[in-house]
Amino acid sequence: MEKTPNFIVDLHTHSTCSDGTLSPEKLVDEAADKGLKALALTDHDTISGIERAALQAQTRKLLFIPGVEIEIAWEPGEFHLLGLGLQNPTDEFRDALEELARFREQRNREIVDRMNEMGIEADYEEIKELSEGAVIGRPHFASFLVNRKIVKNKQQAFDSYLAKGRPFYSPKGSLELTRAIRLIKASGAIPILAHPLSLYVSWGKLPELIRDFHGQGIAGLEAWHPLARVAECERLEELGKSLGMVVTAGSDYHGASRQERHLGYTAGKKPIDASYVRGIPGTEQWVDRLSTS
Repeated sequence: MEKTPNFIVDLHTHSTCSDGTLSPEKLVDEAADKGLKALALTDHDTISGIERAALQAQTRKLLFIPGVEIEIAWEPGEFHLLGLGLQNPTDEFRDALEELARFREQRNREIVDRMNEMGIEADYEEIKELSEGAVIGRPHFASFLVNRKIVKNKQQAFDSYLAKGRPFYSPKGSLELTRAIRLIKASGAIPILAHPLSLYVSWGKLPELIRDFHGQGIAGLEAWHPLARVAECERLEELGKSLGMVVTAGSDYHGASRQERHLGYTAGKKPIDASYVRGIPGTEQWVDRLSTS
């Protein structure tokens, strides 16, 4: 049985500022209550929750790591780029996130239009009410379809209507990789390839692709993610270390909407130990104190 580390952390979480179910403050409280010592907030395409989470983390004596998760243009899979350790987000970086927010609003309205075209009477204001103030995303459309008894549950909503290739799917706004890397670095953070298996690239091609990404400026690799198998995570960690990349781990926690994910734990229910914080800007003194404690 794996020994639980003294210091558990989490480097990939979401709040109501994107598609999580807990506010930034409540997310920090949840982490502190569960005994975590460090937490990164990595909301999708927004940093609007960072200040609130940071203030709460000070109160709860938790190391807070400001972050973001950016959608990157990619086919056929999904490419997300984490920026961990944002020290000073630039105006250009903020402008890019506002651009993505406009894309998101346009996408949401396109989904409503498609519903109406298929005979499902939908109103955007009703979707907004379901979001309860959170950023509107596909989970809220899934709840709408469940409420209308068009599907039995949210999973069926995605499988039948909202997943890629389904009738109501509309692609999210995204940034080009080189631009996203530049903006993250200019804001004092480290660019990290999130859940690399979501790229839908075979193992035969993945190592060379990650080498190429590393050459373009992606300095870190999220080797551990709850949707991957332990053996795959171990393989990714070995690859990342062989390339001299910063290796991270996260739960990709969203709260009640994805109850199979737990703060501080990743693939194989492995607790995320503090070693995965090394190399993230702004954490150096904390890591040094940890090493001597």
